Amino acid sequence: MTLSLYIARRFLWMFTRVTGAFMGILMLIDVIDQMRRNSGTGHGIGDALYMAMLNVPETLYRILPLLMILSSIALFLGLARSSELVVVRAAGRSGLRFLVAPVGAALAIGLLAVAVLNPLVAATSKEYDRLSAERGGGGSILSLSAEGLWMRQGSEDGQTVIHADLASPDGELLRGVTFYLFDADGRPAGRIDAETARLTPGAWAMTKAKRWDFTAANPEMAATVQEEGLSLPTDLTADRIRQGFGTPSAIAFWDLPGYIGDLEQAGFSARSYRVWMQMELALPLLLGTMVLLAAGFTMRHARFGKTGQMVLLALAGGFLLFFLRNFAQVLGENGQIPVAVAAWSPPAAAFLLSLTLLLHLEDG
Repeated sequence: MTLSLYIARRFLWMFTRVTGAFMGILMLIDVIDQMRRNSGTGHGIGDALYMAMLNVPETLYRILPLLMILSSIALFLGLARSSELVVVRAAGRSGLRFLVAPVGAALAIGLLAVAVLNPLVAATSKEYDRLSAERGGGGSILSLSAEGLWMRQGSEDGQTVIHADLASPDGELLRGVTFYLFDADGRPAGRIDAETARLTPGAWAMTKAKRWDFTAANPEMAATVQEEGLSLPTDLTADRIRQGFGTPSAIAFWDLPGYIGDLEQAGFSARSYRVWMQMELALPLLLGTMVLLAAGFTMRHARFGKTGQMVLLALAGGFLLFFLRNFAQVLGENGQIPVAVAAWSPPAAAFLLSLTLLLHLEDG
């Protein structure tokens, strides 16, 4: 038990050092990039540092598996150089039993990342996107609720808030739609209710629409009904509407089930969000696999030589697994493979292969 705690403590300390080093590098790069973007806008280095602090956690979270394999390689190389691996083996402890502590620590890190770090990253990502949109001049804002789909579009003449009960998967057709019109000063200017609104180049084309003019003395008496032909200018496109939902990583893990339900209720496909949720559930297994993969190549005595080659092989294996995981995610989001297969097959297959390699090395 004492030895396991010692190994786990060494592993966690190494992981903290590697993560801190990468965080410092990413912060420096992001601050420089933010200063370049905001040059001439009146925002100083303090604003650039704040934006970088909001943006870097998402990057760190995405490369968490790579940080794990780097930490594992550094740990096993350090134990090999200090001959601690030799002492452990001489004491009668097998390599697989020795790996219980670092793999358990990796699983704990994965669980903590999904349960705690994921919501924090989602919050910082949302704030970063909001501030970036404000500094970039705005654009449309889209959100979902149990009541349907909400959007906002803007122009020099004012803002328009759009509510729809249902939408087509491509975002080009809205049903049960209401347009709330505001003038340039933010005062209500009118309202349009329509049975459907189809997005055409540069305008919303509505059917069975009724329009109220709030600037009239009696808006109800002045309301007009048009079965066909009523259109409202817009700068929205189907791509911008779909992109308005943001990336799945911007949704906290605990909010994903409800968000997926709202998305499907509004008529949109939630497949990419389902894939992301399953990949988050598989993250602890992926991190534990990274430890086993690193151990298969680097948990050996330094006197055996070829340390550099083994490190390169471990890194290549980690990057290959990281690439296959992302590739499987794309296939899952496109519907070419089932969601569970996309999320669980890469880490599960790598776990079994790594375990096979370790059994071969330990027991011949």
